[in-house]
Amino acid sequence: MAPSDTRTQILDAADRLFAERGYRGTSVRAITDLAGANLAAVGYHFGSKAQLLAAVARRVIEPINAAQCAGLDRLLARTPDPAVTDLVEAFAGPLFDVMPAGDEGGARTSRLIVTILSDPAEEVRSWTGPAEDTVRERYLAAFGRALPGLSPEELRFRMRGILAVTAVDRVEVYQRPSLACLSPGAGAGEAARQWAITFLTAAMSAPPTGT
Repeated sequence: MAPSDTRTQILDAADRLFAERGYRGTSVRAITDLAGANLAAVGYHFGSKAQLLAAVARRVIEPINAAQCAGLDRLLARTPDPAVTDLVEAFAGPLFDVMPAGDEGGARTSRLIVTILSDPAEEVRSWTGPAEDTVRERYLAAFGRALPGLSPEELRFRMRGILAVTAVDRVEVYQRPSLACLSPGAGAGEAARQWAITFLTAAMSAPPTGT
């Protein structure tokens, strides 16, 4: 197996196992066994298990971040103050694009996102870098202009809620296809996307807590 293939095989194996077992529940040996690689290969290609998690997470998140940035750029090119619905669609829409219903890879991506959001291991919470921070802060600023009554802390909480609700929904729809409520196809996927945007827009637009 060529070095580049080994690295990809390790990433694929770690992606699957982290999504299924979480960070602490996944050993380096389990990853290399699944990848068909030498135990030392993780250290050679990534440095550590934590750095491998970071590589797996970035491989999943970077296309989503890029699409979120592009969507926000399009909105801001039209108006400096986009509506909440448009911001939610630009932020949540890419999650549906990479996690289509009935797709095993999309379901694995959604499980990994749920793991990143919920796993108590410190390494899971510390993988982000400047690129991820930039996306979050740009949307935080845009939502802040659209929802001036909310504190930055509550806005961050609600933005995390968008990620969590969407990821959990995609896992559930994959595991229990009957929850899609419509026959498989593009129509069902678009309907689910619009349901989510309507629900999440209402959640983002709710009055500040305590009022």
